[in-house]
Amino acid sequence: MVTSFPQTINTVKDLYACLGAELEKAKEDKVYKYEVPVESEQGGVVSVGGKPVVMLASNNYLGLSNHPRIRAAAKAGLDKWGFGMASVRFLCGTQPIHTELEQRIARFFGCEDAILHSSCFAANEAFFTGLLSNNLGQSDYKDMIYSDQLNHASIIDGIRLCRIAAKTTESRAYPHNQVETLKKWLEEDKSSRHRIRLIATDGVFSMEGDLSPLPELVKLAEEYQALLFVDESHATGVLGASGRGTPEALGVHGKIDVISGTLGKALGGAAGGFITGKKELIEFLRQKSRPYTFSNTVPPPIVCAAIEAFKILEEDSSLVSKLHENTQYFRQEIKRLGFKIIEGVHPIVPVMLGEAALAMDMSRELLGQGVYIKGLWYPVVPKGEARLRAQISAAHSRDDLDAALAAFGKVGKKLGVI
Repeated sequence: MVTSFPQTINTVKDLYACLGAELEKAKEDKVYKYEVPVESEQGGVVSVGGKPVVMLASNNYLGLSNHPRIRAAAKAGLDKWGFGMASVRFLCGTQPIHTELEQRIARFFGCEDAILHSSCFAANEAFFTGLLSNNLGQSDYKDMIYSDQLNHASIIDGIRLCRIAAKTTESRAYPHNQVETLKKWLEEDKSSRHRIRLIATDGVFSMEGDLSPLPELVKLAEEYQALLFVDESHATGVLGASGRGTPEALGVHGKIDVISGTLGKALGGAAGGFITGKKELIEFLRQKSRPYTFSNTVPPPIVCAAIEAFKILEEDSSLVSKLHENTQYFRQEIKRLGFKIIEGVHPIVPVMLGEAALAMDMSRELLGQGVYIKGLWYPVVPKGEARLRAQISAAHSRDDLDAALAAFGKVGKKLGVI
């Protein structure tokens, strides 16, 4: 049984007792998140407990995290430019490679300029607070953000922060991908005195693997003179014929006002994030965004590796094509086994199970059968919608995927899922 919670927290000892009881309850309820060490480099197949397992839990969509060209670029960056700058950008933390990467990012997305951050989480917080917490010479103003209900936590936190910092930002969370509701709200607010109207959405929603209706959002943003902000973390290098993301896949490349993204998923899988958009906006954020002003610059080895990742994408789309083929195959075959998934085209394939305990049990059973995959449950996803999130990679061979599917079939039958 779980240790009973103290009635009140009066001492530090009470605090630790309460924290311990919370952790024990999470384990008993099978919602405790266990970390399983990977004993090898990241890849389509990794080593866990001394055994090879198919990796289905990584954001390594293109298999670039340990690609020979990426490793060589990171090593060359270390040898030429050093390990770290020990500085923020505006002091002594800018090297030619930083501006080169920013220019490559902007060009890749059809934008004018870009700004680097330590992560996309930091970039999203920097965007909302940097732009909306400044009065821009106006003493009496209100801003409005329309945010998809299933947006990433970094967007939600960015909105919360700017509302706390300036108290001049209002927000409305529209039902997931419900364009008609958003249009209704924009029309209702048309006569209000909002200085900036901003529509914020993920390009790909990380728990569902579904896409934002960007063409419709582009039209609404133009009609109602709103900025359109899209987080492309799970789409860059993944969607579109050349990996330019959701806008390319949906025919609106170059028409998004602001794009944020990460270097820590398809583009090498290490760290780093960015914002790209109009030159005036990016320059303003360099002056005003606190996460940029007060954070060390992205380390040279990561910058050089990211430059190489963009070169690979620009030179050859074969990895993107292989990712698409692998995704289509896995989605087709997992359904053939009898599992329920959320339909789509993205390599995030949610295998729906319902209850958290079942997701945890199945994850553990699959690891024993040679498949590394993790469960997701409330509050990450709604109650009753627990799932395993399979993530497909160009690093997977057809044999890897078949082995994983065979394990799914065996474990699914054992647990009564299929």
